[in-house]
Amino acid sequence: MRFIINVILIGAILISPSCSTSTFPKTIVGNLSLLANQKIKLEGFNGLKSYSITSTTTDAKGNFKLNYSKLDYGMGYLISENNKSLFVVLNGEDVHIIGETLSKIEAIKVKKGQENQWFEQYAKEHPRREQILKAWDYLEKVYTADSLFSVQNVPIKSIQQEKQRIKNEDAAFLEKLPKDSYVSWFLPIRKLASSVATIAQYRKEEIPATIVALRAIDYTDLRLYKSGLLKTVIESHFWLLENSGHPLDSVLLEMKISIDGMMVNLIKDEKKFNEVNKFLFELLERHSLFQASEYLAIKVLNEDSCTIDDDLAKQLESYRAMRKGKTAPDIVFNGDRFALGYNQSTFPKKLSSIKSKYTVVVFGASWCPKCSEDLLEISSQYTKWKEQGIEVVFISLDEDKEKYNNFVKILPFISVCDYQKWNSDIVKNYYVFGTPTIYLLNESRTILLRPNSVKQLDTWVDWNLLRKS
Repeated sequence: MRFIINVILIGAILISPSCSTSTFPKTIVGNLSLLANQKIKLEGFNGLKSYSITSTTTDAKGNFKLNYSKLDYGMGYLISENNKSLFVVLNGEDVHIIGETLSKIEAIKVKKGQENQWFEQYAKEHPRREQILKAWDYLEKVYTADSLFSVQNVPIKSIQQEKQRIKNEDAAFLEKLPKDSYVSWFLPIRKLASSVATIAQYRKEEIPATIVALRAIDYTDLRLYKSGLLKTVIESHFWLLENSGHPLDSVLLEMKISIDGMMVNLIKDEKKFNEVNKFLFELLERHSLFQASEYLAIKVLNEDSCTIDDDLAKQLESYRAMRKGKTAPDIVFNGDRFALGYNQSTFPKKLSSIKSKYTVVVFGASWCPKCSEDLLEISSQYTKWKEQGIEVVFISLDEDKEKYNNFVKILPFISVCDYQKWNSDIVKNYYVFGTPTIYLLNESRTILLRPNSVKQLDTWVDWNLLRKS
């Protein structure tokens, strides 16, 4: 599974770091002629989250006025009632925009706000340059790899010269921006993050330099924290490492180097240390990069210069205690038990009593929507898995007997509930901090896999069992 890079190049309204010298509040005024008498919201960013700044209702002609304060420094975005948005950064400038609607960003003009005007120009020109570069990249590959065209030196040289001219033109625009402006920082960072997919596919020779640039980013920089780019930059960084074309062992080594580099500044800021590492850990887990997530977990847990949030600590301790290769605790089946095909005399008393080559242990509850989806999917695969020597045990975190019974009565596998929810010894022994949580064990209760989805688990069955049968 690959990281999905979703970088949207759209117009923005920007702010300079020098906003501390400005008089606040500042205003964003505008006219959106097709949005008469509609609510317009202004939101900002704090790390990985957004927050509401203010809102207003346009008049009968689509005019509006919004204020923002010094605390809102960074990126923001305007949102209309139909959830169309125009990204903005709040830098101490009064801004004036005109247009028809937020769904037609290309038709919106920034009439006032110098940095916004620079950004508007670049946001329109840079995507066009990137499109043309992709076309030239394709043609260059054809002319250098195809024997029919590779003898044509003049076209090859012309293509390379035009590519360089386009790159120089783009770089020159950024170079001319005042160094103390927000755009002079923001635009290169956004360009870097949005370029990784193209570089991985068309310009592989740029991968090493791009990784160096991503590693040079300070993940505690206030400009990044307030930019709305924090998530995108982290995803882009590790996506490019994974898609660099190197063997998995080399990729994991590079990820460890990147993690080490990120920690240098993160350990100086406890709040960002917890926020960034929690997001990165879940990202690595979600995409089955377990060796990298294990390295991160141990590194964070061993860091004594920062206090780890309780939720993150539980999550990481869970990984350390219940990682692949560890022996899972035995489970005594106390409380209410249910399974089609079993009666009280044949029902196993504990996990170790189950006679199967493999056991899937699932933690969930009736109040967890994702659990319902996963358990239905497991039920549909159960016959196939059973034929391959796999038993399934569902440990419910329900507290209500009736809800538990109604939830599990259609499940074809073992279900157990002691109605203790998070206080259950079973839950604590398995370091469960969220639902659903799934483990695949062998007959010795050695943890073989901590799948992040039923699909991943079923893929393991197909690859390791069905393929060999």
